[in-house]
Order: sequence, then C-alpha cells, then structure tokens
Amino acid sequence: MGLKTFKPYTKSTRGTILVDRTGLWKGKPFKALVSPKNSMKGRNNNGRITSSNRAGGHKKMYRHIDFYRKKFDMLATVERIEYDPNRSCYIMLVKFDDGNHSYYLAPQKIKVGDKIENGSKKEIKIGNCMPLQDIPVGVNIHNVEIQPGAGGKLARSAGTSVVISGVDGNYSLVKLTSGEVRKIDSRSLATIGVLSNPDQKNIKIGKAGRSRWLGRRPHTRGVVKNPVDHPHGGGEGKSAGGRHPVSPTGQSAKGLKTRDNKRTDRFIVKRRNNRKDTK
Repeated sequence: MGLKTFKPYTKSTRGTILVDRTGLWKGKPFKALVSPKNSMKGRNNNGRITSSNRAGGHKKMYRHIDFYRKKFDMLATVERIEYDPNRSCYIMLVKFDDGNHSYYLAPQKIKVGDKIENGSKKEIKIGNCMPLQDIPVGVNIHNVEIQPGAGGKLARSAGTSVVISGVDGNYSLVKLTSGEVRKIDSRSLATIGVLSNPDQKNIKIGKAGRSRWLGRRPHTRGVVKNPVDHPHGGGEGKSAGGRHPVSPTGQSAKGLKTRDNKRTDRFIVKRRNNRKDTK
C-alpha cells in the first residue's frame, strides 16, 4: 500500500494524491464493536459553536478500539486489517483463543494470520503489548500509557511511534516525536511497532468537495469579517487587521505558551525541539 495518482481527466484529478488501500478489508466492520456516531457540527451541549468550520461530512460508525490491552496471557490472531474513518491509522480485528474479538490499532508490517499477545515478559514482536520495563532501549513503540491502567494516550496517529531512550529508577525515559523526553511509569503498557499508513501526510485531496466529505466547512479570514465577529474585523476599506494575529477569542497566534500544568512538569526531562523552557 502506497500512494496513487490520477490522470488529469478533470481539474480535480490533476493534483489529487490519495493512499492506495489495496489489501484492506472491503466488507462492513465487525457489528458487535461499532455504534452510531452523531455529529455535533462543532457545537457544544448548549448548541453554541465551539469549533468553527465544522459541519456535515459523510455518515460514519464509531469503531470501539481497545486502548487498554488488558486481556493478558492469551494468544490472539489477526483476522483482518480495516480502514477506520475516525482515525488516520488502520485498525485490525483480532480474535482471541476464547472466541472474543477486539479492535486494536494496526502497526506496520502486521499481516492477517499473525499471532499477538498481551502481558509481561512477552516476545519483542510487532503487535505485542507489554509494560515499558520489559521493552529494551531503542525499540519503537506506540499506544503508550501515561499512567498504568489508564489506556494508551501517546503515539496513536498514522505513521507515529516513540522510543525508549533510557531508564531512571521506576520510570522509563520516552522520547516523543516532538523531541520531548518524558518520564513515564515503567509499569505502563506499550505496544511494539510503528503505526500503519505513514503516507497519510502526503495526501492531496484535490478538490473542495472532498473537504466537505470530511466535515470541514469553508474557512473565512478574520480581516474580512465585522468587528463583532473577529478581533481583526472592521476598518475602512481593505485593512491588515491592525494588530498581531489572534484567534477569534483574542488569544495570540504567535507562539503564546498555553501549557499551565505545573503538577506534571517534573516528568518532563527535555522540552520539545525549538521551544524555550517555560519553567
């Protein structure tokens, strides 16, 4: 599976680049692990817009992914690898020896028929899940728990992974894709491998209509709005906004530090690349 291009029969196909999904499951998802997903169209429970330019989109069912991987010491067989409209990476349906099924995030190089397992002291094999204390330094991992038993939170999007760079007492030093090095409890679970669909970042949608299928509405610049709608709005004739770039709520868009969680600062060993220390 790679990228596919199209002959320029129309203006939209001239620049379109999509991911070739040959080899993925072409049927419907596993019925017991899906549920309806209602679109909120960018509104909160009061009906007010909290996320602008969101509405419409193709109907989709939500696939219930098991981020906890708590079914220990039981072999599971990969039955199929599927496309999931709710996330950028692919997912895999696995069947355990007791007959139960689960959806997991699918790493690269995993194949239908492969055997995977969750638990301590397991083989360092793509798809296996185990505590950080059992994983050697330098191994690529994904779906990493920040706290033991809380479910995977880190490295869950297409083509991503993090690396264990060292050990510090009861903590493992994990290097994130941003360059940040963070201390995480060594009892936290992680899955071996790099997540699938790394070509997701190279997609060119080709036409405006495909954005509407994805639930993205047209974006209007702040400088062409009225002052009541945006801080950059108003002015006589064409104006540049009259101030440094800000969001519709007035928050600076030029590198303002918004992190305010001193409780977890002690777990950050190294800040992100090209970022000043905010301590």
